[in-house]
Amino acid sequence: MPNTLDQLLAANRKFVENLPLEFASPTPLSSKPNRRLALFTCMDTRLVSFLEPALGIRRGEAKVIKNAGNSITDSFDATIRSLIVAIFELDVKEILVIGHLNCGMAEANSEQLKTRMIDRGIHPAAIKVVEEELEKWLDQFHHPEDNVEKVAARIRSSPFIPRDVPVHGLIFDPHTGEIQVVVNGYESF
Repeated sequence: MPNTLDQLLAANRKFVENLPLEFASPTPLSSKPNRRLALFTCMDTRLVSFLEPALGIRRGEAKVIKNAGNSITDSFDATIRSLIVAIFELDVKEILVIGHLNCGMAEANSEQLKTRMIDRGIHPAAIKVVEEELEKWLDQFHHPEDNVEKVAARIRSSPFIPRDVPVHGLIFDPHTGEIQVVVNGYESF
């Protein structure tokens, strides 16, 4: 039986040979999102090929940044850096922080994660280096709606995000596709 990589490469060959019309373009898409949006969301598999269509967003229209629990832990983490590039290099004008119901991060905690890491061979000294960060990240996430509100506020208060960029906070239902507004970024101007 082929391994996962071989399966993916075979699927890619088939895809390229029969490129769907929706991806075939006489001119290459720009790297700049033509709707000038950046979405920051969770890496949950239930959102793949569901979240963007539920918002009416198509290929080439938005920059999408993902991590576990759509969380930000410090003032210059990878998400903030990505948003800086999106705004200043790629002409993004609005940010959507999108959490989702039934997020697995709400059940996670740093002690369980540390135990699992050690059980899989991660040295306790390596964990000790990031222990405070793990606790700050995992043990503060209990409710997706609260997390969206906190993350939107953290982005909004970043000294690297211009005041004229609205930061919205939304909650997505991964079963129905429904979106609820938690933070209306237009109201903070």
